[in-house]
Amino acid sequence: MSIAARRGIGVALAVVLVVGIGVAVVWGRNSGEAKPGDLVTVQGIIGSEKKPFFDDPEVAAVLARHGYVVKVRTAGSRQIATSADLSGVDFVFPSSAPAGERIKEVTGRSTSYAPFYSPMAVATFEPIVGLLEAAGIARQDANGQWLFDVGKYLEAVASGTRWNDLPGAATAYNTSRSLLLSSTDIRTSNSAAMYLSIVSYVASGNNIVTTAEQRDAIIDQMSALFLQQGFSASSSEEPFDDYLSQGVGSKPLVMVYEAQFLGQKMDAATSGAITDDMVLMYPTPTVLSKHTLVPLTDAGDEVGRLLAEDPQLQALAAQHGFRTSDTAVFASTLRDHGLDVPPLPVDIVEPPAFESLEVMITAITARYNTAVAPAKPASEPSSPTP
Repeated sequence: MSIAARRGIGVALAVVLVVGIGVAVVWGRNSGEAKPGDLVTVQGIIGSEKKPFFDDPEVAAVLARHGYVVKVRTAGSRQIATSADLSGVDFVFPSSAPAGERIKEVTGRSTSYAPFYSPMAVATFEPIVGLLEAAGIARQDANGQWLFDVGKYLEAVASGTRWNDLPGAATAYNTSRSLLLSSTDIRTSNSAAMYLSIVSYVASGNNIVTTAEQRDAIIDQMSALFLQQGFSASSSEEPFDDYLSQGVGSKPLVMVYEAQFLGQKMDAATSGAITDDMVLMYPTPTVLSKHTLVPLTDAGDEVGRLLAEDPQLQALAAQHGFRTSDTAVFASTLRDHGLDVPPLPVDIVEPPAFESLEVMITAITARYNTAVAPAKPASEPSSPTP
């Protein structure tokens, strides 16, 4: 056999070997039998409220069976959409549709996935619910679900109401603190942006803010809701953790994702943190936080598809409190954990477009950045004139 012939056979065998390896890897992923050496590492940036989901060993195992190891770091959804370094990142997964659309515009990507969503809710305590009900701010619907009247709340805040102004506060919650709902930092976090979406809608006469005139009419009121809170955490995990660990004295009203509360109750390791006096209320109106994955590479696209379509991953998302497109999965998961299934709120509005939200957030940020010199105490003597 000639040297040329032998070389030709060698090349042919090499091609067959490469093709065989490729087929084996693809078959392994599709059949759920991927080997450790076949795993592709995928990097993502996510909102912090999804970290328990990605940290779940069962989620990692399902992704591994499809051939992927997913590594994530957290950032605020606004940060992901405006300033995060996306080099080397395969997908971004903010917590709202407006942020997802903005990322698509900036990156030039046309595809996105919305594997799950969560209504915004208010975590509170039974004594607080009683006070708010007496003040006309809270009520129960026909299903026994507690509703938080955003319009009545804004009226109370605008009039400077303090907790000890409410009937019954002397025995239920006797504090001179302002009646304020705690949120995350509006400059970084999506849950604060969703809170702004809700209150700006109500303050604008039940209209989504779309014009400069609407924004200018309410921006002082909106700014006060955030600045008067004092320090606000940059991620949604922190105020919810404070609510769980520090109780009513620290956080009587906290804007949360429904998934945080329900996921906590379904986690055997942490369910004890939800005590019998803790209550979840739903703002009227509320918005849905639509967790939107934007793939930046082919690997990121495959992970997005799996999260949206794989039945096991959808069921695991429900175990972490997220609602999926299949309502039966969410309902059966809660029932399996001995929990009542909260009906999806009826009074749901859309958040403003990203640009409108961004203009309002920028205006509020400017208030944070405006330094005000402290007033000189009246008792302080004047400096002598030289």
